[in-house]
Amino acid sequence: MLGFLSKIFVWWKDATPGTFLTLANRKAKKVGEDEYGNKYFEESGQTQPDGHKRRWVIYNGYADASRVPSEWHGWLHHTFDEPPTEAPLHRQSWEKDHHPNLTGTVYAYRPTGSLAKNEARQSASGDYEAWTPE
Repeated sequence: MLGFLSKIFVWWKDATPGTFLTLANRKAKKVGEDEYGNKYFEESGQTQPDGHKRRWVIYNGYADASRVPSEWHGWLHHTFDEPPTEAPLHRQSWEKDHHPNLTGTVYAYRPTGSLAKNEARQSASGDYEAWTPE
């Protein structure tokens, strides 16, 4: 019972009830899944007024758009016609792997001197003079 209620009221953790109905009525087909466990779908048959089929992602866990890799982002926004499962995006040797935005999480970058670290700030060069009220 609690699982059913969380599906209705905790929409940011999974798909909404409307999305589940769409999937249950087989109006959509699963196109693929990325390394984060996000699942990608495309509407079957009918197209939108602009001529595209509707595409969406069901996040694995918390819904955060920065967790969508660039190749899937391009497919979701109709930049690429073929999904990365059929036509993988060519990667350059200088490209780094995709990482979600960690700002606001416990894994965010906090340099020394950050208020979140409770450490002393690095000493500055001689051109900095701290302001003190008189």
